[in-house]
Amino acid sequence: MADFISQFKKSLETGFIDKDIGSEFLYQPKLLVNSKNPRKKILSSLLWELQTCESFFISVAFLTTGGVATIINVLHELEQKGVQGKIVVSQYLNFTQPEALRRLLQFENIELKIATNVDAHSKGYLFRKKDHFSLIVGSSNLTQNALASNKEWNLQVSAIEDSKIIHKVQQEFESDFNSATPVTSEFIHEYEKIYERKRITFSELVEEKIFKNSIEPNAMQTTALSNLANIRSEGKNKALIISATGTGKTFLAAFDAQSQQPKRLLFVVHRLNIAKKAMKTFEEVFSRQKSMGIYSGNKRELDKDFLFSTVQTISKLEHLKVFEPNHFDYIIIDESHRAGAQSYNNLIEYFSPRFLLGMTATPERTDGADIFRLFDHNIAYEIRLNDAMEEQMLCPFHYYGVSDLYIDEEVQDDVTLFNKLTSGERVKRIVGKSKFYGTDNGICRGLVFVSKVSEAHTLSKKFNDRGFRTVALSGSNSNE
Repeated sequence: MADFISQFKKSLETGFIDKDIGSEFLYQPKLLVNSKNPRKKILSSLLWELQTCESFFISVAFLTTGGVATIINVLHELEQKGVQGKIVVSQYLNFTQPEALRRLLQFENIELKIATNVDAHSKGYLFRKKDHFSLIVGSSNLTQNALASNKEWNLQVSAIEDSKIIHKVQQEFESDFNSATPVTSEFIHEYEKIYERKRITFSELVEEKIFKNSIEPNAMQTTALSNLANIRSEGKNKALIISATGTGKTFLAAFDAQSQQPKRLLFVVHRLNIAKKAMKTFEEVFSRQKSMGIYSGNKRELDKDFLFSTVQTISKLEHLKVFEPNHFDYIIIDESHRAGAQSYNNLIEYFSPRFLLGMTATPERTDGADIFRLFDHNIAYEIRLNDAMEEQMLCPFHYYGVSDLYIDEEVQDDVTLFNKLTSGERVKRIVGKSKFYGTDNGICRGLVFVSKVSEAHTLSKKFNDRGFRTVALSGSNSNE
């Protein structure tokens, strides 16, 4: 114990007297921030403290489903280990999300309360360790942004149980916790009504267009447009955009087309519904400057300036021959990672536009087709999923890989057995995990991919027998 106290004191000297004193890093006071460079997240420290604690106490003003999602797996681990925790949140501004309370309420090892009569605005996390306490206090609520991306300052300090600071923090926490209201299913039901009224009011503000957004290029699109201009200035007539799904590739193409003002443009995709959506995007950017139409199936609006077509139609020889090779000034191939297919090659080889633009999120092909070659290896811009998330261009999401497998309540080592489970066992497993991880609004919508059409129908029936609303879909179904 004497050696531990000595280490502890030395760490305090490093933190509060002289930074050059060597000491145990674990006990040193730290400033916790979210940073891109160097890459740091407050969440990492929080997860470590939870994973190594014997009990925990959390007092925050705001709680969101995103915040719970960041720590839900470690909370599950703590529940299995029997580690107890107390959490008190606030009803301040009715910001705390009802569904987040539901997510926490499912843990039997957590006592959950909410401060309803005071405007509590605390942000503190206390962890009991084997021989000391660790305290994080500052600006971070239990929300995803506060723990992973917002500009936040939090101070982390370690202290012995008999210290004045730990005594005071415990005293303050217990006072707040004891005066707060226990969170129950009934409480959440009533609170949800209040929360929804606030949310609807906000939605009405949006509907009244108090928040107005003009259609302008985002940061990624601005850089890409500049690069495309440079490529053309070098006399090149082909380019490839590699951009994660959801980062605005279609708007980018429309902005670039607007800069070039082509007389005729062709936009090629693999699905009619995507072609229609792309046409709406171009209509937003071009307003009424150009006429636009569909060339797919039985719909062939040849009198339009801009055509949006499916590759299944336009790549056939009888349709290609409708147009002269130089009919289109600008051709855009969306999802160009599919361009290795013969249908795409047909139209690339037939047409000779002033400029050819390919767009894809995944240019690398497992079949060996060289997509880069088709666009003369001119990569105008590349932003992958991780980059897009870092730039906050996409809605944040949480990805959970469920690796543990139970059959008849027993853990199985071979997870490949999942495919051999009876449909009833599989449905039970999927439903259980879906309920545990939940969704932001409590309503679960999902896709289940299986290996056979018959399997899809069997599983769908099993889900429906349990009261869910599911349908089995395959290639035999129409788009509608």
